[in-house]
Order: sequence, then C-alpha cells, then structure tokens
Amino acid sequence: MLALAWQTIRSRLGGFAGAFIAILCGTALVAACGILMESGLRAGVPTQRYAAAAVVVGGAQSVRPPGADALSTEQVGEQPAVPAALAGRIAAVPGVRAAVAEQSFPAQVVTRDGRVLAERESLGHNWDAAVLAPFALRGGEAPRTDGEVVLDADLARRADVGIGGQVRITTRSGPVAFKVSGVVDGTSRQSAVFFTPQRAAELAGRPGQAHAIGVLAEPGTEPEALAERVRAVAGGAEVTTGVERSSIEFLDVSQSRVLLLAVAGSFGGFALLVAVFVVASTLALTINQRRREFALLRAVAATPRQIRKLIGTETTLVALVAGVLGSVLGLAVASGLRDAFAAIGVIPADFGLAISPLPLLAAVLLGLGAARLAAWAASRRPSSIRPVEALGEAAVERRELGRGRLLTGWGLVLAGVGGALVPLFLRGDIAAASSTMATLVVVIGLAVVGPQVTGLVVRFLVPVLARGWRISGYLAGANAHANARRVAAAVTPLMLAVAFALATFYGPTAATAAAQQQAARSTTADYVLTAPGGVTPEVAAAAGRVPGVAAATPVVRTSVITATPLGDSVEVQRTPAQGVAGDRAGAALELGVDAGRLTDLTGDTVALSRAEADWLEKKIGDDVEFYFGDGVPAKLRLVATYTHDLAFGDFVLPVALAREHIGGRLDDSVLVRRQPGADAGTVAAALAALPYPGLVLAPASATTAPEGGERQAQFYLNLVAAGVIVGYLAISVANTLVLTTAQRGREFALLRLVGTTRRQVTRMMRLEALATVGIAVVLGTLVALIPLTLLNFGLRGTPVPAGPLSVYFGIIAGAAALGMVAIGVATSVALRARPIDAIGLRE
Repeated sequence: MLALAWQTIRSRLGGFAGAFIAILCGTALVAACGILMESGLRAGVPTQRYAAAAVVVGGAQSVRPPGADALSTEQVGEQPAVPAALAGRIAAVPGVRAAVAEQSFPAQVVTRDGRVLAERESLGHNWDAAVLAPFALRGGEAPRTDGEVVLDADLARRADVGIGGQVRITTRSGPVAFKVSGVVDGTSRQSAVFFTPQRAAELAGRPGQAHAIGVLAEPGTEPEALAERVRAVAGGAEVTTGVERSSIEFLDVSQSRVLLLAVAGSFGGFALLVAVFVVASTLALTINQRRREFALLRAVAATPRQIRKLIGTETTLVALVAGVLGSVLGLAVASGLRDAFAAIGVIPADFGLAISPLPLLAAVLLGLGAARLAAWAASRRPSSIRPVEALGEAAVERRELGRGRLLTGWGLVLAGVGGALVPLFLRGDIAAASSTMATLVVVIGLAVVGPQVTGLVVRFLVPVLARGWRISGYLAGANAHANARRVAAAVTPLMLAVAFALATFYGPTAATAAAQQQAARSTTADYVLTAPGGVTPEVAAAAGRVPGVAAATPVVRTSVITATPLGDSVEVQRTPAQGVAGDRAGAALELGVDAGRLTDLTGDTVALSRAEADWLEKKIGDDVEFYFGDGVPAKLRLVATYTHDLAFGDFVLPVALAREHIGGRLDDSVLVRRQPGADAGTVAAALAALPYPGLVLAPASATTAPEGGERQAQFYLNLVAAGVIVGYLAISVANTLVLTTAQRGREFALLRLVGTTRRQVTRMMRLEALATVGIAVVLGTLVALIPLTLLNFGLRGTPVPAGPLSVYFGIIAGAAALGMVAIGVATSVALRARPIDAIGLRE
C-alpha cells in the first residue's frame, strides 16, 4: 500500500500540490501560535533595574478568588505593591546578603523651556535601591538631602544639566527644583531619577508599601534554591528569578505574557479549525478528480477499506513532508507576528521569543491529525459506492446531497442566525464576539450545503449568461449548472474569506463606535486637560479656581476584577472602571443615573451599571465585593446605578479611592465645564496657562470611553490575526481555483475540437470566474451583513454598520482580483497544449 501510495503521488504531483500547500500553511500557522504560547510562558524582556538581584519579590500578579480553580485567575491591571517590612524578614533568610525595598513612581524632568521629557517613561526611586541594577556613579555623589537627586546619564544629557546644576522635577505635584548631586549609568527602557529614601517614600505616596524587594544573594547561592527559602516567608507575594524578574519590574511584560497566551491559544485553535476546513475542502476536490481511478479500483475488487487506506496513506505522506516544512516556516511566521504585535503596542518592542522543538513537533502532529481527519471525511464517498455503480458514478457528478449533510448544514445556518440575535438582548464585548461567531457558523453551514445553494443561484444565472454572451455565456452557464459541486468548492473558501474579513473588521468598529457615541453624548464638559504620563491631582483643584469655570472633575481610568459564581465554578474577569469626584461629576458627565445619587460617591462606595447590578443581584445599599486593579480585595457600598455603561464601564469609584490603587497615583484627565455666559476664549486661555508643564487642553469631545485604548489595541490585534487568516484563505482560494480549472484540460480540448475557438473558451472561463466571484461576494456579504446589522442595531440603534465603506470595497476588489487572476492563469496554462494532445490525457 505504501509503494502504491508513493507511486500515485509521484504520478499526480499537480493534484497533491493543493493539499501540500494547504497543510504547509496550516502547520506554519499552528507552529507560530505554539511558539507564541510558549513565549507567553517562558519569555519576556531582560530585567534592568534588578540585574544584580538573584531574587525579586513583588505583589501578586494575578487574582485567584476563593473557590476558583487554577485556571480561573485574572491578571492584575495595575501595579501591585508589597509590604516594605517584608524586606526585614527576607534579610534573615539564610543565603541572603541583603534585601532592599524599592520605591517606584512617576518622576518627569521639566526642561528650562518648560517642556516635559516624556519620550521615555521616567520613574523615581530611592537611592539605596540603586545597588540592585547595579547603577554605578559616573560622577558626583549620592543624594544626601531631600533637595538632591541623581539622574541617569541619558536623562541628564536630554535635560542639558550637569552635576551641581538645578533641575525641575514633577511627580504627584507641580514642578519642584532639585540639585543634581550625581549622574549614573542609565537603563535603555526607562529613565531613572534617584531621591533620598525618605523623600522617595514621601513622593511614592504608599506608606508602608514598596514596588518590589530585591534580594542580593551570598556568593555561591543558587537563585532557585534561595527563591524557595524566600517563598516560605513571603506569604502571598510573588517570588521570581531569571527572566521572570522583569514581570515584577515592568507591568506591561507580565500583562503581555498573559495576553500572548490567550491570543495565541484562541488564534491557534481558530487557525487549526480553518486548516481542517481548508485541507478537507482541498482533499475532497483532489479526490473528486480521481473518481474514474477509484471507480476502476472498485470494479477490480478493491474493498472500501483498501480505498480508505490508500487515501489515508497518500495523505499521511504528503502531510508529513508539508508538516515538517510548515513547522520550520512557523519560526518566520511567529517572528512576523511578534513584530506585528509589537508595532501595534500589544507587547513591548523588546519582548523576546522562546524557541524549543515542542511547538514544532506539536504543529506537525496536529497538522497530520487534521489531514487524516480531512482524508477520512473525503474518502467516505469514493470508498462506499458499490462496484456495479462505480463506473456510472464516475461518469456523472452526483447531484443530490445526503439527508444528514442537508440537516447538518441548514442546522448550522439556523444556529448562526440565532446567534446573530444575541446583540439585541446583550451588550458589550459579548455582543461583538457572538456576532463574529455567528458569521463563521453560518459560513460553515453554507459550506456543508454549498452544492445545493450554488445550484439554486446558478439556475438563475444560466439564462442571464446565455442571453448576454451567447455561445460563451451558454457554455459557462451549462458548465456551472452541471458541476455545482465543483463551483461550490471554488465558491466556499472565497465566501469564507469575504465573510470573515468583513466580520472581523466591522464587528469591533460597531462596538467602538457605540462606546464613542455614548461617551460624546454623556460628556457635558467643555474641555479636557491631559498630560503625558498623567495629570497631578493638583490640576483639578487649580482648574476649579479659574474664573468662569463651573466645575473641574478629575477622572482616573483603571480596572477591577470580579468573581462571579457560576454553578460549581467561579468566573473571573477584569473589566474597565473609572474614578470620578462624585460631588462634581454631575456637572461634567451624564451617567444616566436611574437609582441612588452620584453625590454619595465618596469614601468606600461604588456605582454600578444597571446591567452589572442586575447580574450581581445588587440594589442600593448592598455591599459589592470585587478586587481593585492591583489585586486588593474590595467591599464597597452601592450608592447609585446608571445606564450609560458603554461610555463609563460597569464600575465607577470615588476618585480618591481609585487613585490609591493605581501605580502612579495620578489622574488620567480633568473634565472642565464653563459657567453659563463665561467667555470661552478667556476660560480656555486661563486653563492653558496653568503652571503645570505638559498640560494639553482639548475640547471635551476628544474624551474617549474608559476602555478606548484597550479596545483600540484589541481592534488592531484582531486585524493582524484576521490578516494572517485571510492570507491563508487567499492561498486556499487560489489553490482551489487553480485545481478546479487545471483538471479541465480534456474538456477544453474537446470544446476546441468540436469547433469552439480559443477565444470563446477563454471568455467562457472568464464568465465562470465572474460568476464564481460574484456568488462568493454576494453570499459572503449577506452572511456578514445580517449579524453586523443586528449588532449595530443592538448597540447603536441603527442597522447601518459603522466603519469606512472603502474597506468593504477593498475586500471585494481583493476577492475579485484573486478569483479572476487564479482562474485566468490556470486557464491560460491549460490551453497551451494542442487539443489533439490534451484529449488523450487521463483525468
């Protein structure tokens, strides 16, 4: 059987090329996702501030509520703190030379011309933590008084200040002048400003807390062994060594690792599903071209098992070669995805990849399994026909579909349509996700019943083609009508590409547009004040004292983590939240309060969206339990509920409470409302002249929804993932179209021998290509349009999809160009042979 399979592959290289390419690309995608997942577990960026520390101890980087399993955890959204007193206990651990608590807080240098040096993140630290890098003094001396600082060399150069000079630094207050007592060699990712330990603790604003504790080991002590001993006294704190130390140093590294795991896992699963779909379609097409061969084998007593075994062996040989090459190609794909994710800001630019043989081997095995599954599905029909019917079955394409296939296909279509109705009842991310999933389910259902749907559409096209283009039109229509399965095989991947591209792009734009529209309608302020790195809390008070200002409301963007029991499990998720000044928020924001009072939002209280309150079964006066963004448990009293949840998220906190649980203790913005009758130009000029460097004054219409940044990053992330999948589908489309056209060499030869000219055959194929592309575009558009219409109606109150129309035309143009070129090139190649030679070629 192996020899026969190998001989068949060698004699039909063109037929197996399509399956080879499909498996190659699918394996490359799966391998790339595996590499990204492994990188999420083992990779990161090199630590910088803790390079000399064998062990770094920080706050817990994830939340696992009581009763939750190991998988029900959520990454913190804000930098967690660790008790500074823990350093004393760690210092007593055997093998520890020293344990140093490090403070870390925003500290930006203001130049002489009033410009804030914000090109790179700039953080302040206590000088005794400089030993952890280690930072070596290039010149000068350590800060001895609260009025002295040490700058890293790069920051001193950019600020144009030397040792002994004066520099202004803004932290959680306005600019303060300091004397530069020394300069140290700096890091490449962040700028460093060192204060005396007492001054750093004051400026950090976290009494008794520290960013991290760096542990210096005695000579000869193994970091892993020391980490185990430290872990025994660290309580619930995070204890890290090696590359893991950077997850304590940089919050974005820790978040990126979790994000890579989630994205690569979901993207890899979807890529594998698409790969099975594409490989099955390609194999079915290849096997369908060999109907005469299998008919002959059945007629000479080959058993169904032997036919299936032959097809399985052929597929295994092709899949092994394609899988090995595809897994190697996956290295380049993973590197490209990493660069794309870094370019859109999803992961840090210096985030490295972890490479090992495991993802490559897993990709080969998954690709082989997908190919065998596809081969089993494709081999059922040719192996099950009776020998007496074999030759007749090969002569004419089977028109009707089985009852099971029809029930499955139309059942999936109905299920997809039902899923598309979800946005009419639910809002938020779940509505957008259900809309996209509904599109895919409908596409898969239409692919299952493709020949029936295509046959119905073609039946209406035949007279149109015949009237418009006479001979060529008649031939094109007759061919499409008689070979509905072949047309369906060409239409399906193109339809999937169009529908998937439309759903992936226009689905997120609907959610974003809905949030932005509600934010614009709900913001009653006239101006918004922002600054690079954050706004000091003093700005809101200063803006409120400007003549002509009715109210100045500080806004803090953060997140909270909720734990909701669902049966025997606990659902843990992080959701956007914001902090506002309850007594002033009403003058600048309209939350749509429907119960309680926003003015009561002070102290340990919270306001919830109506949807969240109903989900948690909470009413005014009840206690609401959750976790702040830094992982600290919260139990707050509910004082108000509101309906504008798309604009403000599900949780609104008192601004002072929200500040306590974010790393920088800074506001994100200040919303300012003008008094009625006050001169707009005068008020704006006074606000712009506030003595806080870096302040940016903009119209309040520039305000975005709380999750706007995350939603934008997610949108670009979806575009990258969709681009890769659509690229794979484009290869599949070209692959399928070339195969379906190339197998018709004898048909073209017969047409030319009975008097049809080469030009007429070419025109016939162009019309068939036009019909194929047209059917795919119309079906793909309708399949995506129905869920998108319902999604926009549910979120925005209008059925018109949000987003530029040019993207739609671009997708359609790309699909049309792909289909026309693939069929045109294959037709041109097939027509090169002389008819008398081509008519003798076997099918």
